[in-house]
Amino acid sequence: MHIIQQKLLSLAKERNLADLTLRKIGELIDESGSPQKIKHHLDKLIEKGLLLVGGDGKVLKVASGGFDKETKLISLPIIGSADCGEALTFADEKVEGYLKVSLGILDSQFRKKPSDLFVLRAKGESMNRANIQEKNIEEGDFILVKQDRSAPENGEYVVSVIDGMANIKKFIKDKKNNRIILMSESSLDISPIYIHDDDYSNYFVCGRVVDIIKKPDELLSTRDESARDVLKEIGPISKEDYEYYKRL
Repeated sequence: MHIIQQKLLSLAKERNLADLTLRKIGELIDESGSPQKIKHHLDKLIEKGLLLVGGDGKVLKVASGGFDKETKLISLPIIGSADCGEALTFADEKVEGYLKVSLGILDSQFRKKPSDLFVLRAKGESMNRANIQEKNIEEGDFILVKQDRSAPENGEYVVSVIDGMANIKKFIKDKKNNRIILMSESSLDISPIYIHDDDYSNYFVCGRVVDIIKKPDELLSTRDESARDVLKEIGPISKEDYEYYKRL
């Protein structure tokens, strides 16, 4: 997150930004001289869901996670990205935004305590053959993770951190060879990550993957809209013809 955005969030916890001009906000965070720069970073924070605005469009307060009784939506913190490949993406525990979901999206065990969950964005394709609630993991998917640093069960999907790098893998306990295997499940040829039992100091599990929220299929949506337009132009047709054009 940009340093100016960090300063703005800190200020918003102490002051109501709706009562301040852009110029005054800039002065308070030692960024005077460019109100447009302040507006740009405020807009970015609003886009990420980190700042909430009122009906008049003015910034009101810092967003927080949890259940909103008014909207009936749960805001889950998006902490960052986790690599599904070779643990190349750093994931520090700083909220980058919030994913809003309704209660029905979550498994019943998490509806009363959504604070146990956080969200990561998937990067890479090395888990595209995983099976988590009958869903795989692809680039851009939202990964729902239950915070848990206890020892995983054999075969669970975990978010782990090695030397500060976050990754998503299948956890395999190889007792015979005194090691852990972090296994990819992919259509690609991805080598496993091997960790000896004596090397736990640079490795820990920060959560278990409990569900995947698939990214919207924009291309499919576009195709569906195009197909509907074509069918409207054709007019009344038989069921057989309808199915034919629907599959195009």
